[in-house]
Amino acid sequence: MVLEGSSEALCPPPSLELRPSCNKSQSSPPLSTSSQPHDGVFPEDKEPVKYGELIVLGHNGSLANGDKGRRRSRLALYKRPKANGVKPDVIHNVSTPLVSKALSNKSQHSISYTLSRSHSVIVEYTHDTNTDMFQIGRSTESMIDFVVTDTAGSGSSQGGGAAGEGGGGGQSAQSTISRYACRIMCERSAPYTARIYAAGFDSSKNIFLGERAAKWRTSDGLMDGLTTNGVLVMHPAGEFVSEPAPGVWREISVCGNVFALRETRSAQQRGKLVENESNTLQDGSLIDLCGATLLWRTPAGLRHTPTLKQLESLRQELNAARPQCPVGFNTLAFPSLAQREIVDKKQPWVYVNCGHVHGYHNWGYRKEKGPAGPGGTAPASTGDRECPMCRRVGPYVPLWLGCEGGLYLDAGPPTHAFCPCGHVCSEKTVVGWSQIPLPHGTHAFHAACPFCGTWLTGEQGHIKLIFQGPVD
Repeated sequence: MVLEGSSEALCPPPSLELRPSCNKSQSSPPLSTSSQPHDGVFPEDKEPVKYGELIVLGHNGSLANGDKGRRRSRLALYKRPKANGVKPDVIHNVSTPLVSKALSNKSQHSISYTLSRSHSVIVEYTHDTNTDMFQIGRSTESMIDFVVTDTAGSGSSQGGGAAGEGGGGGQSAQSTISRYACRIMCERSAPYTARIYAAGFDSSKNIFLGERAAKWRTSDGLMDGLTTNGVLVMHPAGEFVSEPAPGVWREISVCGNVFALRETRSAQQRGKLVENESNTLQDGSLIDLCGATLLWRTPAGLRHTPTLKQLESLRQELNAARPQCPVGFNTLAFPSLAQREIVDKKQPWVYVNCGHVHGYHNWGYRKEKGPAGPGGTAPASTGDRECPMCRRVGPYVPLWLGCEGGLYLDAGPPTHAFCPCGHVCSEKTVVGWSQIPLPHGTHAFHAACPFCGTWLTGEQGHIKLIFQGPVD
């Protein structure tokens, strides 16, 4: 339950207490210092240790305006030259009006829990030489390693209970992504375990959980809490690359504990503690920040995915087969991977309800009875087309190769496409992603194309492509 600031909610009186950990079921959780926030993100070593990579769903290889610095669609996390982790050390019980004075030490990381107008608990952190920390959020301030903004078609369009964090480095007053959304801590020694925690430290190296935030005292006398819109995580039920199957969405607390979801994204009442699950990231773990969803890939998992060079080779193999339009008999060709959003005249199109691949044509619209179109001359078009091969009616869209190799589950041939967007990849990839419900808004979930974020439609959410080879 949420504590309202009664004296019983406080840890023992004003004395200081040493605390070995914020989560008794795990080793000391790392946090960060900001002295060298990005040295490990873009390493200069010839053979650096890679912890893993974060890929933002819905961008297909790069942001619309291009990847620039810390604002990009994909980021690899490497071992830093010097450890920047911190771990819980001391708890203070103070009067709320004195919190700002207690947090005046700019070199000290801390988390402040406001229980009421008169009582607060401050947990100080000390340097941890065994961990590296990477912070993720909407803010462009230097302590954020990975700047993430709302993905079109994601929960941002639903509102999601705005955190009221406009300004201060944010890109949009309407964004539901927190400026300091979460932090990932990686152990500097093998097996380089990565763990995720809600909330990140601000420019003063503090995390504040206000009076209205969900917070509570744990059974071992420590404090824990949730952020306004929450950080959700779903670990795959099996091996992500061998037997892809969705797990269960959970919420991660500030101290890394795992909870069932709240009734709504920003409800004050936390969900039930899930004791047999952890915040340890594994290949295929999904992280939702209420506006953008990130995929965690391990180095081992990435070895099963195609590189850009391999994707280009697959594209050339498709074009070398000289697929033809079964009506116009013109040869079709997938455009280069660098060509985005501009439809080429030779580009293949597909009827997503049947899978027949054609060249572009501007006939075959299915018209419906009802209101007249512009000028009152003819009924308005529904936008659906009738396939000339099988007469099935449905959307007719251009085909695009999925360019983000990290979203693939294997390096198989691109034989299938997501419906209704037309992004092409391997059969295993479309089958796997079509089973995964992604968060949308405050409490909705829906399967979506990982390359563009479009909600999937149809019975399966994907279709097998039917190409016609050359007549000669």
